[in-house]
Amino acid sequence: MDDNDYLREMEGKSAHDPYTKSAVVAGPLIVGAGPSGLAAAACLKERGVPSLVIERSSCIASLWQLKTYDRLKLHLPKQFCELPLMAFPADFPTYPDKQQFVSYLEAYAARFEIRPVFNQAVISAEYDEKLQMWRVRTEAAEYVCRWLIVATGENAEAVVPGIEGMGEFGGSVVHTSGYKSGAVYEGKRVLVVGCGNSGMEVCLDLCNHNARPSLVVRDTVHILPREMMGRSTFGLSMWLLKWLPMRLVDRFLLVSSWLVLGDTARYGLDRPRVGPLELKSLSGKTPVLDVGTLDKIKSGDIKICPGIQRLWYKSAEFVDGRVENYDAIILATGYKSNVPCWLKKSEMFCEKDGLPKRPFPNCWKGECGLYAVGFTKRGLLGASIDAKNIAADIASSWKQTISPPKYSPNFMQKHL
Repeated sequence: MDDNDYLREMEGKSAHDPYTKSAVVAGPLIVGAGPSGLAAAACLKERGVPSLVIERSSCIASLWQLKTYDRLKLHLPKQFCELPLMAFPADFPTYPDKQQFVSYLEAYAARFEIRPVFNQAVISAEYDEKLQMWRVRTEAAEYVCRWLIVATGENAEAVVPGIEGMGEFGGSVVHTSGYKSGAVYEGKRVLVVGCGNSGMEVCLDLCNHNARPSLVVRDTVHILPREMMGRSTFGLSMWLLKWLPMRLVDRFLLVSSWLVLGDTARYGLDRPRVGPLELKSLSGKTPVLDVGTLDKIKSGDIKICPGIQRLWYKSAEFVDGRVENYDAIILATGYKSNVPCWLKKSEMFCEKDGLPKRPFPNCWKGECGLYAVGFTKRGLLGASIDAKNIAADIASSWKQTISPPKYSPNFMQKHL
């Protein structure tokens, strides 16, 4: 097939295509206007590379704005959560709350003149070998770009486990993405499934609103104090890792946690055999930073339960044979990537979990101008590292004298 035949084929497809418009993007196209996508756009702009950000929701940082609970604060000190090129305001507390973090992101977007195109849920993205460009389709448009940056992150879709009898329960069942406050659960018996940072915080919030929460703990879990020796546990760990091997730092954290928190196994919270930092490095599983939940567990205000065998009407049967009555269930079962649903024929991402196949710190670059930001399992700090690497890599191609693509942007704009 020669070039003209290929263009005629494209024109024929366009004539029967429901998409109303096509746009050729001069620089990279960034999918996702969360912190990772904003960081990538800002780093590119700093290097003189224009980009276009598209977002499926109606606002930036939609996970933070639309799917988080009211009492949420950053789990790490602000200096470890700031995006590249702009620090948090000096008058912000050490652990900014949800509203403060969103205001920081809005100021960040304004400073770097990042204006996402909203309500653009991506249906498919595929590399066009003939054009040597990426073709990204949403419900409203098609975007053609040389560089595609995936910034939809590790938390794009809620994980809802299939628990036997869920349909028979009869009470409220909600994922933490739909939980706002414990106020609506006052006086109710609530079963929280999942013992990560979200599950622990939701239990504390429920206690503060006079609910009666129980927490399902199926696996081992590392619980660390949020601060020790007058410093944040995370900051102290990062400092110690400069001088000591990871296993020694893990031993220090475990001994210090035992002195501050006591033996968590006494309360049904067994620790993994692998230390918290090593476990994070191997599996991405984050230790729980305690903000007061453990005291409520010790006092009996929060009950610890084993795994669920099945649900019955307004009750749960556990693997140890116990049956308890509940009015509501909150699923603190996390999130997952949705990249395999729309990114076609890519060798960069794993089909099973939607994460890059290559581990950190080499997970940011794929094939044919494909990049990923915010998939490091290292939070905002990891996303910032990705954003800087991606901007430097694209800027080097942007500024070099390189051969043009098969068709010029103007030519494609005319024929797409």
